[in-house]
Amino acid sequence: MEGLAASPPFWYNRMVHETMAPPGFREGQGERVNCLATVNVVQMRGITKTFGAVVANHKVDLDIRQGEILSLLGENGSGKTTLMNMLSGIYFPDEGEIAVNGHPVTIRSPKDAFDLGIGMVHQHFKLVDVFTAAENVALGLKNEGRLDLKAVSGRIREICAKYGFQVDPDQKIYDMSVSQKQTVEIIKVLYRGADILILDEPTAVLTPQETDRLFDVLRNMKADGKSVVIITHKLHEVMAISDRVAVLRKGEYIGDVATQDTDPQKLTDMMVGRAVTLNIERPVVEKRNLRLEVRHVTVLSDEGVKALDDVSFEAYGGEILGIAGISGSGQKELLEAIAGLQSVQSGGHILYHPPAPDEAIAGQHVPVDRAGEELIGKDPLQIRKIGVSLAFVPEDRLGMGLVGDMDMPDNMMLKSYRAGRGPMLDRRAPKTLAQQVKDELEVMTPSLSTPVRRLSGGNVQKVLVGREIASSPTLLMTAYAVRGLDINTSYTIYHLLNEQKKKGVAVVYVGEDLDVLLELCDRILVLCAGHVNGIVDGRSATKEEVGLLMTNLKKEDERA
Repeated sequence: MEGLAASPPFWYNRMVHETMAPPGFREGQGERVNCLATVNVVQMRGITKTFGAVVANHKVDLDIRQGEILSLLGENGSGKTTLMNMLSGIYFPDEGEIAVNGHPVTIRSPKDAFDLGIGMVHQHFKLVDVFTAAENVALGLKNEGRLDLKAVSGRIREICAKYGFQVDPDQKIYDMSVSQKQTVEIIKVLYRGADILILDEPTAVLTPQETDRLFDVLRNMKADGKSVVIITHKLHEVMAISDRVAVLRKGEYIGDVATQDTDPQKLTDMMVGRAVTLNIERPVVEKRNLRLEVRHVTVLSDEGVKALDDVSFEAYGGEILGIAGISGSGQKELLEAIAGLQSVQSGGHILYHPPAPDEAIAGQHVPVDRAGEELIGKDPLQIRKIGVSLAFVPEDRLGMGLVGDMDMPDNMMLKSYRAGRGPMLDRRAPKTLAQQVKDELEVMTPSLSTPVRRLSGGNVQKVLVGREIASSPTLLMTAYAVRGLDINTSYTIYHLLNEQKKKGVAVVYVGEDLDVLLELCDRILVLCAGHVNGIVDGRSATKEEVGLLMTNLKKEDERA
């Protein structure tokens, strides 16, 4: 109609419009939220991304506001990381439009994203170990003339002072803790002028104390007007740090909600699409028999350093023994030594005690030595041949647990093919098991014949955990069994571990979420720099107590 202004484009700032809207109404989303009269620094509209037949994102609309911390939630395969990879220039959308600060933009590379003030810190750090923090920050920067590392270090110190970071610009990366390496990654992004930061699973390998320090830094960034997007599965952290939560489900945008107006149960229901129980069962098994005895085990790393130093403990059938420790404290080496994948120094013993005759565990093998079988000096095949029914979910999913180029049935067959007879292998049983794992753990895959390397990290983990539990073990060891898994699948895994426990299986659970360790485990062994720093009762220990044991190495005379 003549005299009326044309409708504004999609990137038009809706600050005034939202202020006038009815309380709690977000246009076009069907979700009731407390709308904030604030500036949308990023607007994504109709974003679609496919990988072959898999639709990762379908017509997603998402706003990121200035001076807010936004949590992005969703189950595995819901498209969270893919969506943020498009905003940060890793992927390019098949359809849709993006506006930054009110202007339509095209982001074809991470450089384009940096030029727009957008930076992403990935879950797996991209640092050069032999370089210092300052040298890593300077990598890729355009400099006229000779690089001035002193100036770079000075700028890093300014950023640290402004936001509360603790890092030495001249320290080598290989001398840093995990949290310090993460700090360097965040500083890299800030140094390049980012006002919009995307953090993918930022607390995955941090202690509670390190997580608290990170959250303090993020709050300082928010106060400075930065916008922070956190991709995470830890709902208690979502409630603690975020202002708003956006939820994706199966690649589609479900809605957003102000954090103060929701709770973990409501968020889980939004993610899954149905009511989900968020209680971790911890049944008490009255009859516990010694299953594993570790005595004075020392393991050297490839560099000749003690990765494990005189470690001793017991694990019992009918219990879940948790193992806590900051990344690199010896968890990997401990499980691999038990599984026959690491050499142990002389003087150590790893004894497997088989179930008693009245402990009927379906599918178990008959052990050779009922007094306790020494596992040191035996490889995984020899351990299996002597009758030890051991299942191991390693930290390295594709490098050690599964073969990426194989499909699900073939990966299932890796656990059982030696039981076959004759030159022809029976593929019916592995295919049946693969279908069972797919259905029970809701593995998202185009088909059973899809190579597992094409699945998301969380779905790869489901395949591995499902296969190992299906082998009916008497000793089940898991390293970060729920890392990267959504909340619904994580609780399914907790339930499966408890079912194994009730059958009399000894479960050794290496975890990074202390809240889960304290809810799930009967006892918790705490490793610090390769030493056993303590074993606590999971029912009575506190998060702070375990966190201190993870970071404070006891003196030799205290451990004696």
